Amino acid sequence: MDRFEAMRTLLAAVDGGSLSAASRSLGVPLPTVSRRVSDLEALLGSQLVVRTSRNLLLTEAGTAYVASARRVLEELSEAERAASGEYRAPRGELLVTAPIMFGTLNVAPIVHDFLATYPDVAVRLVLSDWVIDLVESHIDVALRIGNLPDSALMVRRVGEIRWMVCASPNYLNRRGDPRTPADLCDHDCIAFEELQRHREWPFSGANGIEQIAIGARFSVNTADGVIDGAIAGLGIARVLSYQAADGVRSGTLLPILTEWAPPPIPVQLVYAAHRQQPFKLRAFLDFVVPRLQERLRVIA
Repeated sequence: MDRFEAMRTLLAAVDGGSLSAASRSLGVPLPTVSRRVSDLEALLGSQLVVRTSRNLLLTEAGTAYVASARRVLEELSEAERAASGEYRAPRGELLVTAPIMFGTLNVAPIVHDFLATYPDVAVRLVLSDWVIDLVESHIDVALRIGNLPDSALMVRRVGEIRWMVCASPNYLNRRGDPRTPADLCDHDCIAFEELQRHREWPFSGANGIEQIAIGARFSVNTADGVIDGAIAGLGIARVLSYQAADGVRSGTLLPILTEWAPPPIPVQLVYAAHRQQPFKLRAFLDFVVPRLQERLRVIA
């Protein structure tokens, strides 16, 4: 029995919640997964998990063993990376995540340049609007938009973005400019929503953030759809500054009600703390941070 392989299999089963989940994540047959866990229990002379019809439960011994196994495998991984030279030169693979639209417009082009500069590094860029757990998914770097909860993760702030209310010159010529947020009740607006209605926009007022009800003549569930509708003159849109940046630069969108904009939103890179930071991660951060800061200075 390969003990490290059995430990990895057990952790995959625990993290996935079942032996079937471990089978899928590891790409090995279910009987093999079951045998590895059973062999490990036989070696230790102790039951580690209780198998039910729906999930996997750790015994008291299993809880203690899984915590120790996780530490052992992490230290083994560190040792392998050090031996392979990962801490002496930028090489290996980085797993990076970012929100879909921000990542497409701002992160991917920088990653392209990074790969051209560091030919021994590979990058897996996962674009998702879901918040993915860094430790559980073994993610090296994540770009996060918004205020972060307290955690043990390291944070590098790269700038900020803001909410922007805008419309096409054609629409404003036809309907006039709203002078205050309250004037939006006399205008067609474009709502960013899915099946549930979302028809209130926040603005900064004398008493803090105030919610203003809007009338939506058109609603759509993607930022691209909102922007396309605004450029087409369907109404007034509320999007993030980086989403409207191209339209503002080209003059197809005009910002309005800027003095009532809510406070800006921070943009950060987050990553796990390392006793010895891999050179590939340090090189990536040193390359990406100033370039993202420059982009955000332009579009914030």
